[in-house]
Amino acid sequence: MPPIEPSRLGRTRRRSRLTVLGAATAAAVALTAGLLANARQSPADSPDVLLGHGADHLPSSTASDWVTYADHVVAVTAAEESEIAPTAVELERGEGTIGRTVTLTVDKVLWSRPDAPRPAPDVWEYSATGWQFLDGDTGNRTKMALVDQPRVETGHRYVMAITWEEARCSPGDVPEPAQWRGLGEGSEVPFDNGILGRGELEGHVRSAARHRSAAHAADEGATLEHQLAGRGEGALVEALNAATPRTPEVSGFVPRSEGCA
Repeated sequence: MPPIEPSRLGRTRRRSRLTVLGAATAAAVALTAGLLANARQSPADSPDVLLGHGADHLPSSTASDWVTYADHVVAVTAAEESEIAPTAVELERGEGTIGRTVTLTVDKVLWSRPDAPRPAPDVWEYSATGWQFLDGDTGNRTKMALVDQPRVETGHRYVMAITWEEARCSPGDVPEPAQWRGLGEGSEVPFDNGILGRGELEGHVRSAARHRSAAHAADEGATLEHQLAGRGEGALVEALNAATPRTPEVSGFVPRSEGCA
């Protein structure tokens, strides 16, 4: 996964990027490094998390977005995590990021497109945001997360809309391995106790009501994740089954990938 582009970072909400990777731990370092350069401290009620901004991989705000770009919608549990060591340059500098890989287990497949290229995974390694460290002490660390997006912490459940992308080997570009990827900020939803919007978000546990009210305060009530906050999986499945896929409008979107020889 390429690092978040600093020129595209900003206060605009609906830009956070979700990426679900197969085993690319180096990508987590790139992600957290990009965040570090553009992070801000979270609101006063959660001063122990630095929040960064990024760009969506694919549209993810509506049910139509999900059924247009996703192969599967799954309920997952974050089972365990491991750390990714800082680079030698960061250690020498005395500040940088510690990456994180989270093992996700699929509890249930909620929806699948009829022509999905492969079944949903049973388990995969998710490249997550980690921590910032300072003063040359990797133990002196602060959590990092993306704005409006779960940090994905062990013991919590989430709903994710994911798509499979084959390896890409375009001339002149860094090769990308085949991987499961999420769509964007709106395709990753807290799901503790089977309730949409309840659980971990930005590194802190929130109620579904708070998730919904925060969206209305930011004038984001029309998004799928906020419309369904406080409801169960049945409401989501109903919304997805009723949604109409459309012709992808994202430049460069390759639904079945270029692949590599």
